[in-house]
Amino acid sequence: MKSFNKLLAENTVYQESLPYERFLNFGPESLTDAELLAIIIRTGTNVSSPVDIANQIISMGRGKERGLNALFSLSLDELMSIHGVGQIKAVKLKCIAELAKRMSYHKNLEELDCSNSQNVADYYMERMRHEEQEKVILLCLNTKMGLIEECLLSIGTVNSASLSPRDVFMHSLKCGASNLILLHNHPTGDPTPSKADVGVTKRIIESGNMLDIHLRDHIIIGNKSYCSLLEKGLLWL
Repeated sequence: MKSFNKLLAENTVYQESLPYERFLNFGPESLTDAELLAIIIRTGTNVSSPVDIANQIISMGRGKERGLNALFSLSLDELMSIHGVGQIKAVKLKCIAELAKRMSYHKNLEELDCSNSQNVADYYMERMRHEEQEKVILLCLNTKMGLIEECLLSIGTVNSASLSPRDVFMHSLKCGASNLILLHNHPTGDPTPSKADVGVTKRIIESGNMLDIHLRDHIIIGNKSYCSLLEKGLLWL
């Protein structure tokens, strides 16, 4: 007669194989979010299956980062605090989140129309809305609004990021830009522009006019929402 521990071990192996077998038989769309993660996690513990561990990760989501989006906000240490998740598994899970962002980014690159504020916001949404610090990105454009170069100008705190006209025009002159678009995120998820956002935009426009380099929009990324200063009538061209 098999011992209890042996039966438990065999049952654990059987449970761990279920998502993998379902994938082979019915495809990835047949799996739940937890089961998809379980295939990556692969092994469990003597008390938790890979699906159990995956459900723990998903349940740790907070604020705007719920469900699978928890992978964007959870740190390596937070992932490793879960029994059954070591450093190797934690790194793999964070790499999945980064791959998801890059796949979304590259998928939309061919369709990017820099003359359309919503199109630009949609393109950068998944890349920027998960950030926990403010980041400022400068798009340097040619005379036909084609993208020449993208520059990360600054990384700030949860509340602000530094932005100066000097930094903007150092980059734009270097790459020969005729037009510019600024983007930055609000980690709170609310894209409403602050007085500081409006003020620095005005200074950049005034400086650009003297150099014949025009700021065409300043787009603020929130959580699945954005604010275009051009669309709001807050841009003085």
